[in-house]
Amino acid sequence: MSAVMITRKVRKWEKLPGKNTFCCDGRVMMARQKGVFYLTLFLIIGTCSLFFAFECPYLAVHLSPAIPVFAALLFLFVMAMLLRTSFSDPGVLPRALPEEATFIEMEIEAANGNVPAGQRPPPRIRNVQINNQIVKLKYCYTCKIFRPPRASHCSICDNCVDRFDHHCPWVGNCVGKRNYRYFYLFTLSLSLLTIYIFTFDIVHVVMRSVDNGFLNTLKETPGTVLEVLVCFFTLWSVVGLTGFHTYLISLNQTTNEDIKGSWSGKNRVQNPYSHKNIIKNCCEVLCGPTYPSVLDRRGLMQDDSLVSATCAAPSSSSSSNATPQTTKTTAPLIPNEHTPDDAKPSIAASAEKSPSPKEELPPALKLPPLASPETDAETSIAKDKTH
Repeated sequence: MSAVMITRKVRKWEKLPGKNTFCCDGRVMMARQKGVFYLTLFLIIGTCSLFFAFECPYLAVHLSPAIPVFAALLFLFVMAMLLRTSFSDPGVLPRALPEEATFIEMEIEAANGNVPAGQRPPPRIRNVQINNQIVKLKYCYTCKIFRPPRASHCSICDNCVDRFDHHCPWVGNCVGKRNYRYFYLFTLSLSLLTIYIFTFDIVHVVMRSVDNGFLNTLKETPGTVLEVLVCFFTLWSVVGLTGFHTYLISLNQTTNEDIKGSWSGKNRVQNPYSHKNIIKNCCEVLCGPTYPSVLDRRGLMQDDSLVSATCAAPSSSSSSNATPQTTKTTAPLIPNEHTPDDAKPSIAASAEKSPSPKEELPPALKLPPLASPETDAETSIAKDKTH
């Protein structure tokens, strides 16, 4: 058995570390836990389907045909923002290469010096100044990098995310620098859609109750009852989440910073990223430039893989009976101008060699040597003398 090294080109997303899943050849990036995301899709699509099936036909005739049109536009915008948040790179930072990690380790050891045995080494931090305020950069032992300001390591996705806000299971992805605005627009539009459907559900029930009675209306439109219940329990959480993020945007603060109390004012530490103006903070978060991804998910890289190959060895009986075949290149006996120079020494050596000895016949098949005429005459004279 032998191993063969095969080099082939693969997409970088196939070799990226972390706990993410990729679809459409790396174009779609999500977390591995997507069960709650499917529940979000089911609730939104199911509730809107019931609204279009039960309420919209009646409301379009008795009130205005613009009601289902506006609901459809709002539904499409909600789905677009949800998919944009769920399928995009939230701002994942690439991990350090082995050479970079070794260099950073050498820098840290040189800065800390020799630590006595039994003592804990000092924390790995770096200080940078932002808006005349010192901000600490923490070292990530998983990614082997000093995280940029406002970045944090997500334990669910196992990646460092730039301007990490939180990991949202409802969208099936982290919320960070590259998709926060879409997440906020999703919560805002979903709140409007929920309020819109809930309001016209009540209007639909009231208008039908005038003619048929309240109980008969509930029996005729069972989908309306289900919609009211779903919207009632969803309304508080979605509207509350939208209000909380509106508060954070006005302060230019993330959920992670708010939970940790990073800029709570203790020890005279203020938020260095805030412009002290609500409008400027909102414009920076919602209207700022779109940052490109630094992962290069669909880039090409070489992948070296070992492939084991087995060679079938011939059996001993077949090897003893079979005559080994050799391939020889014969050169002309007499060298000429077309003969290569490297073949001429072999020709001269072959000319000096004596021919192979002839094979001897068995003794029974050997013939006596033929007598010459001189030998016959000497034999006859010797016989006469004896007589």
